[in-house]
Formats: sequence, structure tokens, C-alpha cells
Amino acid sequence: MEIIVEEISRGQKLLGRHKFNKNSISIGRGYHSDIILSDPHVCAEHLSIEFDGDNWRVVDLDSINGCFLGEGKKPANGHIIHSGDVITIGKSQIRIVFPHHPVVDSITLSPFENLINLTKQPLVLTINVVVFALLTGWMFFLNNPKEVNFTQLFVPAVGITLMFAIWPAAVALVSHLTKHDARIFTQLGICFVFYNLSWVIDFLEALVNFNTSSQSLLPHMIIVLPIALAFCLFWLNCHIGFHMGKVRRIVVAASLTTLLFGGTFLIQLSKKPDFSVRPQFNSTLLTPNFMLAPSNNVDEFIENSNELFKNVQTSKNKDD
Repeated sequence: MEIIVEEISRGQKLLGRHKFNKNSISIGRGYHSDIILSDPHVCAEHLSIEFDGDNWRVVDLDSINGCFLGEGKKPANGHIIHSGDVITIGKSQIRIVFPHHPVVDSITLSPFENLINLTKQPLVLTINVVVFALLTGWMFFLNNPKEVNFTQLFVPAVGITLMFAIWPAAVALVSHLTKHDARIFTQLGICFVFYNLSWVIDFLEALVNFNTSSQSLLPHMIIVLPIALAFCLFWLNCHIGFHMGKVRRIVVAASLTTLLFGGTFLIQLSKKPDFSVRPQFNSTLLTPNFMLAPSNNVDEFIENSNELFKNVQTSKNKDD
């Protein structure tokens, strides 16, 4: 009768899987065992799993530390195995399943998986990284009140680019440590695509602020765009690096987004004084070319102003 023995971690992560078609399976640290565990708390001949014709049973081979069911202290010696049972051996664990054991539903492939894979192509990845570095250097140049040379722009641009590369690298590392496919280049590609999209959103915010008044609702509504962008990025990070269900992926992405923007808001709120002798003004300065609504030239403005003053003077004379 076939049986499958899985080596798992304390967090129920799969470390190894073995399938046997015989009536006795030995487990221990000895090299003659069918399943060799490197745990120093496991004896050379620790236990065996034996089929008696009707059931599989756990047989402890007089081990020093014994074997137990699950995380508890109930001895596993003589236990009749049911599919999915977990047995603790020393500081290691094994899970025993039968061939008919049910499996979770398959996760469907995303329709934009090909688009995601495109971002990891060397040319596309290089272009995105270079564009991000150039935009970062350009923004540093615009926000610097002093004249700077190329070297002074190059250093912060490269530094900020490397700093932003830490996030996809960290996600890939966690994915690798949890026995998933790291896909480091895919994580880098998709992150820098979204980083560049964030520059586009920053420009849209500046354009909206330049063309609307402070009383308009549109500047407040456009704040939703970076939040939605961050949520999509975290959702894709989970989709690429981890085998998650749809609901769990949404929950993780929403939690990270809340942590990012909620934490930023609380930090800004804690630093905001009750009164400042040097108040900050949220002003956006752009050239007239970015004005969406048509405007009058200077001559027309002066002419309309003179006409307005004339009308006011005429009305005053009539009242007198």
C-alpha cells in the first residue's frame, strides 16, 4: 500500500516529500533509514511506520526523546495513522498522507501573467531602472536651491534607486525563505514600473493643483490614486512571490497599504505644531503651458480691467 511521508517545518512549510510502496518505513538519523533526519535530537533508529494489513501504525524504536502527535505531548507509539496526521520527532515534524488525501483547489493563473513576465526582461528592467534614476536626479535638481553639477546629481539618484530596490529584494528573500519561488527579477521589474507610475501620479497631482482652487474637491479626490497604486503593487508582490488565495492576497495588500499611508499620516500629524511662525503654503508653480483652461493675455487683461474701472466710475457718477 502506498504512503507519502512529508518533512515539514514548525510553521507547516513543506521541506521534503517521500512516497513509498512497502509495508515498513524506517525514520531516523542513521544513513540506513528510509527517511534520514539531520535533527540531533533524533536517534539513529528512532521510529518506523508499519502496515499491519489493515492500518498503518507508528512504532517507536525505544528512542531517547520519543515521538508525539502534533504539537502535543501525547505519545505516538502504537497510534493508528490517519491521512494528514503530524508526528513530532525531536525538534522535527513529519506529516503522513495517503494517496487519496484531498488537496486544496488550484490557483488559477492570472491573465496578465505574460505582462508581468515582460517586466523582468533585461531590456525592459534596465529601461525602467534608468528612467527612475533619471527622474529622481531631475527632481533632486529642481528641488535644490543651489547650483549642482552632474556628480552631485548622480550620487543621490543612484542612492535613492538602490534604496527603492530594497523592497523587491526583501520580498524575494522572504519568498525564498518560505520555500516559494523568489523571482527576484520579476519583483524588481514590477516594482520599478510602479515607481515610475508614481512619478506620473505626482505630475497629475501638480497639474490638478495648478488648475484648481483650494476649495475644489478634485485635489482631494486625486489623493486616492497613490493609495490605489500602492495597493496594486503590494497585491502583485504577493501574487508573484507567494501562493496565496484571492482573499488572503487582498487582506495582505490592504494591510500593507494601511500601514504605509496610515503610518506616514501619523508621523506627519505628530510633527505638526499647533502654531508656526513660518507657515507652510501648498503652492504649485508651473509654466502657463500647463494651464488647461484658456486665459487672456496681458493686453486683454489690462483692457478688461480699464473697462471695469470705467464702469465703476460711471456708476459712481450716476449715484452722485
